[in-house]
Amino acid sequence: MKYTPRQAESNVNVTPTSPIREFFVLMGGLLGIVILIYIVLGLAVNLIVPHISVDLEKKMAAPFIRSMNAQDADTTCQHYVQALIDDLQGRCTALPYHFQVHVRKAPTINALALPGGHIIVFTGLLDKVTSENELAFILAHEMGHYAHRDHLRGLGRAVVFMTISTFLFGPESGVSRMVARGLSMTEMSFSRSQETQADEFALETLNCAYGHVAGTTDFFEKIPREQDPGRFGHYFASHPENRLRISHLRDISRDRGFKLADRKPLPEAIKRSKDSTPGKPSPSAYP
Repeated sequence: MKYTPRQAESNVNVTPTSPIREFFVLMGGLLGIVILIYIVLGLAVNLIVPHISVDLEKKMAAPFIRSMNAQDADTTCQHYVQALIDDLQGRCTALPYHFQVHVRKAPTINALALPGGHIIVFTGLLDKVTSENELAFILAHEMGHYAHRDHLRGLGRAVVFMTISTFLFGPESGVSRMVARGLSMTEMSFSRSQETQADEFALETLNCAYGHVAGTTDFFEKIPREQDPGRFGHYFASHPENRLRISHLRDISRDRGFKLADRKPLPEAIKRSKDSTPGKPSPSAYP
């Protein structure tokens, strides 16, 4: 009998479909699982955050505070900014935090809200401020995030994302290192509603402290149009866009009958400190 070679009707070792198609199916399934885990853990963070005590927050912030170089501190500005936020806290808010300001010498236009009431302010940010009212609004905005515990929700999401990236790519991968750097700076992507709530909290606090709301939009109005939105992080980001935030603040001020008056100038010591700050300010993420 003559042998006629034929392909087997079935073979468990050879897939009947395209390997490329199988690859995309598997990757899609894996991505779906990762997204589901991220969503579930994110919801868990929102449930846990209200039950985290301020004392536990302070312990969470301890590694960040210990890592700061004492030589980078600007004590002149720090005393003034600390006194300002103490006044806002004592007169106009009832938050369960004792806020501690750390002013760092750096040209970065940035401020960071760490757990436990620790707020880092860079001198590059102070270089842009021209009145005490303007600075008070920025500090009160950060306090507004503490009031709603947005900083912990953002930090929790960052931890979840870092954990997932480490599981997928390993602790020594470039992706994991990038995520770790973002976490070390507590970069938080606040939502539009969180930003709006913090703005409204700051507006109420400023009116309480000064009897008017002059200076609330000054910082936003200084930003060049080509840098709006996005390059200045959460304070100037597109959630909401810079021009919309200005409009919203003005609308709220008008609806609530808040007045405008003269702005309170910065102390001469702060002005001299600003003039001596080395380097050119550069934009950065503002959580």
